[in-house]
Amino acid sequence: MVKNKNKVLIICSKGTLDMAIPPFIITTTAAAMGMETHLYFTFWGMDIITKKKCGNLKITPIGNPSLPIPNIVGALPGMTAMATKMMKKKIKKNKIPSIQEFIKMAKDAGVKFHACTPTMNLMGITKDDLISEVDDIIGAATFVDLAKNATITLFI
Repeated sequence: MVKNKNKVLIICSKGTLDMAIPPFIITTTAAAMGMETHLYFTFWGMDIITKKKCGNLKITPIGNPSLPIPNIVGALPGMTAMATKMMKKKIKKNKIPSIQEFIKMAKDAGVKFHACTPTMNLMGITKDDLISEVDDIIGAATFVDLAKNATITLFI
């Protein structure tokens, strides 16, 4: 088996704001370096590419020890909204693109977006629920075929 030295595939499995940004930073960088790049969205990562949730990703303070608040405080009502607002402010201050901007940048750079068929079936998501930038809907066999010759495959 010959590896494609210019192929990056990232599995996006989480749908929080803090877990959506890293795959986009990596794939847009790889695409800018001339690499073939793919994002495979599965389970909660589907939130990134669904119309209703894409522009409204949140940060959860519960179970996130990196946030500057005690974990128990994260359980209080309103803490998710507060943590999300704080992070969005920090993202804007540091000139990090929004998720919608990252999606546009990635598509403009040629990044391919793949939605997971089994996850869509499990969660009742239809093709109409997805943003238009999704290239295709694929299952595990197609994903494995896509990934088998990739030089870099990351699970985020």
